[in-house]
Amino acid sequence: MAWIRGATPDDDPAGEVTAAFDRDRATLGRVANYTRVFAHRPAVLRGWQGLNGAIKGMDPRRYEVATTAAALRLRSSYCALAHGDVLASKHMSAEAVRALADGGESDELTEVDRAVARLASTVAAGAADMQPEDLDELRALGFADDEILDVVLAAAARCFFSTVLDAVGALPDAAYRALDTPLRDALTVGRPIEAT
Repeated sequence: MAWIRGATPDDDPAGEVTAAFDRDRATLGRVANYTRVFAHRPAVLRGWQGLNGAIKGMDPRRYEVATTAAALRLRSSYCALAHGDVLASKHMSAEAVRALADGGESDELTEVDRAVARLASTVAAGAADMQPEDLDELRALGFADDEILDVVLAAAARCFFSTVLDAVGALPDAAYRALDTPLRDALTVGRPIEAT
């Protein structure tokens, strides 16, 4: 699962770990590996959920494109699989998500999708190297400054979350093995999926 032992309900007499696990079971049908990691620090888990929830107030497709693109650039299989799966199930076909992952062609990927993905990837690659013109493509597509900030926030937040998971060796949940094989392979860009 990870290089550190996952939190257990015994670690938290206040019941926050149990509550986090119960939320996962209710929404996912299982306890996610990322929850087991972050449950060691329930306040951080709550803080992440609050921050991520606030960022998700942006256009949902745009959020998933930015998040997936950042995860791909970071080589975070866990986050690429999770958000690529959401993209493929709610916003576009699996073929379009694969095209996003490998730079291929798809009529489903709009000019905005590709521009959002490029900016998110640039943020994830190293924001200190960015220049004002890195924002020009979205501006030319009619994005206001707050909409550009949404993309930057989604990518930067993914940098935090993905880095924590990879730094402790958290593997993507075995449930991702059920994804369509070509999609799963395109999104497994770093650590392998958990065996079982």
